[in-house]
Amino acid sequence: MLREDVKDLLWFIEVAREQSFTKAAATLGTSQSTLSHTIKQLEARLGVRLLTRTTRSVATTEAGERLLQSLAPRFEGIEADLADLVAFREKPSGTVRLTLSDHALQTTVWPKLSRVLSDNPDVKVELYSDNGMRNIVEERFDAGVRLGESVDKDMIAVRIGPDWRLRAVAAPEYLVSHGIPKTPQDLVSHVCINMRQATWGGFYAWEFEKDGRELRVRVEGQLSFNSSISQIDAAVKGYGIAYIPEDLVEEHIQAGTLQAVLDDWSEPFTGYHLYYPSRRQMSPAMALIVDALRHRS
Repeated sequence: MLREDVKDLLWFIEVAREQSFTKAAATLGTSQSTLSHTIKQLEARLGVRLLTRTTRSVATTEAGERLLQSLAPRFEGIEADLADLVAFREKPSGTVRLTLSDHALQTTVWPKLSRVLSDNPDVKVELYSDNGMRNIVEERFDAGVRLGESVDKDMIAVRIGPDWRLRAVAAPEYLVSHGIPKTPQDLVSHVCINMRQATWGGFYAWEFEKDGRELRVRVEGQLSFNSSISQIDAAVKGYGIAYIPEDLVEEHIQAGTLQAVLDDWSEPFTGYHLYYPSRRQMSPAMALIVDALRHRS
């Protein structure tokens, strides 16, 4: 079937339903003369008359009625199928890949995502947890999670969590035998539990601030991890001082299994932000993730 046949058949159906060239032309957005000429050409190609015309009305011939009853349901089915495709396109589906730290995953991202994913079974999320600063474009992540102050300026950043701080903690037994550090510089003479940053290959330099004065201290110790949970366990068992997100150690501090030190040097960080390239068109699945994670104070 030629493309013009499809258009002409659709125009024929409209005329047959309206039983008027005038009404059909208005619906189709064309002139009455153009519509009449088109139907005549269709009849000539088919070799059969489809419509009977009078000065007052238009009616289908027997052949025209048969063609109408045959074609109309088929085109309606096509329209319904196309509508279903549009609905599918707008329905959140597909895979979203995120890179983030274990702390962001446990405290911010997963608690929020778990509430929406059950209602959106066609959305798949890959959560790549490490403590590095990955290039989400080169490594083909859809988005990443970082502290607000660490997000590159050419990225779109959406705040997804409140401010939080790190706290230096150790088992009471360790502090009894090694003493309590009074300043961040004192940490260089203590046994500390390090955090290795995956992408940079080195250890995290502990960051402190007090009265506008910022300090970074590189610590030493027997153990290093890339997981906050493992650091906490080692600290509880007396292996040294660890520098851990406050919400992860608050219960241990309250229970007395860990004791905080240098609290007056622990200032809050800007909270976690979800970031992604500004030039990337957002899919419905990505839009769902962004809305679910967005911080609402």
